[in-house]
Amino acid sequence: MARSTESTKFLATVPMFQGLSEKELRTVAACAHHETYAPGDEVVTQGKAGGPFFVILEGNAELLIDGATQRSLGPGDFFGEMALIEHAPRSGTVRATEPLTTATITSWDFLALLEESWPLCQKVLVELCRRVRQADSSAEA
Repeated sequence: MARSTESTKFLATVPMFQGLSEKELRTVAACAHHETYAPGDEVVTQGKAGGPFFVILEGNAELLIDGATQRSLGPGDFFGEMALIEHAPRSGTVRATEPLTTATITSWDFLALLEESWPLCQKVLVELCRRVRQADSSAEA
């Protein structure tokens, strides 16, 4: 499978992008670049500010919070979607456990896409609002 097609397929599973059309997903995927990591490499580090969004295309990684493994991550898993919009410190560390390939989108590329396309921006905002509402209702329960 071609990398851009693979990136588009995985991006379609990201909640923030679920309202996007196939064409809009391809537009987002076009700004992604692919990165590779060796086992033991930290993709992101807890406490460090912002950075890109990642979708795992190949390989596996682990999510650690305060040094303790929380779960394994594999193809299709993603992290850092909020970093596309805000530059808060990372809440966990993601470390490759085997050779890892990601589709990576920087915040400046993503924000430029939002500036260029109001329909795309509106769909992302609607999904983010839905997620906030969902989190609020879960907190009230």
